Amino acid sequence: MQKKINIQNKKARFLYEILDKYTAGIVLTGTEIKSIRNSKASIAESFCEFNDRGELFVINMTIEEYAFGNYYNHRPKAERKLLLNKRELKKLQKEVQSTGLTIVPLRLFINDKGFAKMDIALARGKKLFDKRETIKDRDNKRNLDRIKKAYK
Repeated sequence: MQKKINIQNKKARFLYEILDKYTAGIVLTGTEIKSIRNSKASIAESFCEFNDRGELFVINMTIEEYAFGNYYNHRPKAERKLLLNKRELKKLQKEVQSTGLTIVPLRLFINDKGFAKMDIALARGKKLFDKRETIKDRDNKRNLDRIKKAYK
C-alpha cells in the first residue's frame, strides 16, 4: 500500500487572502514523480505564471534529484506546466491581468489513480495589518481552547 503524499505551502494562507481554488495536474518526468512519491519536494517559495501562449507554469517549485536516477535525472528548480481546462485558464489569466491577483500553489498531492496534482489558488496579498489580525485571532482561539480544556 502506498503512503499518502501531502506537501503543503503553509505560508500561503498567512501571506495571501485566498479567493478561489482549483486542482491542476502537473506535467512531470519519471524521476520527478519518483522524488515526489518519496516526499522530496517543496512548494514553499513557488508561484504560478502564464507564458506568452497562455499556458500556466509553476515556478520555483523544488523537486530534489532522484537518488537512483543517473544522467536522466531532472533539474530541481525547472518550470513545470500545469494542466487545467481552457475555460479555467482563460478565467485565471483574465483575473491576473486585470486585477493584479496572483496564483499560488497550496498543496501538492498524489490522487487515487497515482497522478500528481496540485491545489492552486487565486489570491490577493495581505497587508501588514491583516497579518497582525490573523496572528491575534489565532492566539485568541488558542487561549479559548486552553480555558475550555481546563474547565472540562
